[in-house]
Amino acid sequence: MDINLARTFLAIIETGSFIDAAKKVHVTQSTISTRVKSLEDQLGKQLFERSKAGARLTPAGEQFQKHALAFMRIWQHAKLEVGLADEHRDHLAVGAQISLWDGFLLKWVAAMRERVPDVAISATMGFSAALIDRLSEGTLDLVVVYRPVHRPGLVIEHLFDEELVLVTSGTPSGRRPGEDYVFVNWGPEFQSDHAQAYPDLIHSGLQLDLGSIGVNYLLDKSASGYFPIRVARPYLKKSALKRVPRARKFVYPAYAAYPEERDEAAYAPFLDTLREFADTN
Repeated sequence: MDINLARTFLAIIETGSFIDAAKKVHVTQSTISTRVKSLEDQLGKQLFERSKAGARLTPAGEQFQKHALAFMRIWQHAKLEVGLADEHRDHLAVGAQISLWDGFLLKWVAAMRERVPDVAISATMGFSAALIDRLSEGTLDLVVVYRPVHRPGLVIEHLFDEELVLVTSGTPSGRRPGEDYVFVNWGPEFQSDHAQAYPDLIHSGLQLDLGSIGVNYLLDKSASGYFPIRVARPYLKKSALKRVPRARKFVYPAYAAYPEERDEAAYAPFLDTLREFADTN
């Protein structure tokens, strides 16, 4: 499929009309119509319903959307690897959930830059299901996530158990979050478990989708929130934060996922170092 067809298809979804999509991709409206017709002819299905209000996806269009997105990611991944080929012998694309970067994977990346400097590394963050999808489609080479969905052709390896604990910069009181509580979003797994544990805190007055940098709010204000113990540990040692005694903790096993069919020698230094860091986490 022509990359321009996928790009045009996604531009229509983003803008909601053929006219605005033409402006976005810098072509005429007739070119947009021609590209959509070509795509629909190839797929044998109508992808959009057009009206005065704009363009709306048909059921077939909704199904095709995820494939168009995957196609664009594969194209961007290919461009990146080709661009890196002159100066690096290889490239590793790594993805992980946001909570796993600070205090763990960023240190691992720094170590890999020293140990295999001729291999380029690109890093991204996301939620488990989306990262596993990208691993399956080939735009990621290695992911580290909680509760991965098992897919044929992937190896799932347990690394360590992550603990999210309740900490506060104020005075600990009781066994549960107080009025100063801040909900820090650590992903769908934590959202689900948190809702079951604290149904009355589903709509917290302050919600942060900032990962580990959310700890800065607690350092500036008297507040409490859940953070991975490895993120909180330096502040606990300095008494800048305190654990709320007997408060519930949430435990999430962290796993590495990578292709079953792979270049064993190429992956070895990355996986060996990842296991080494996991053992000391």
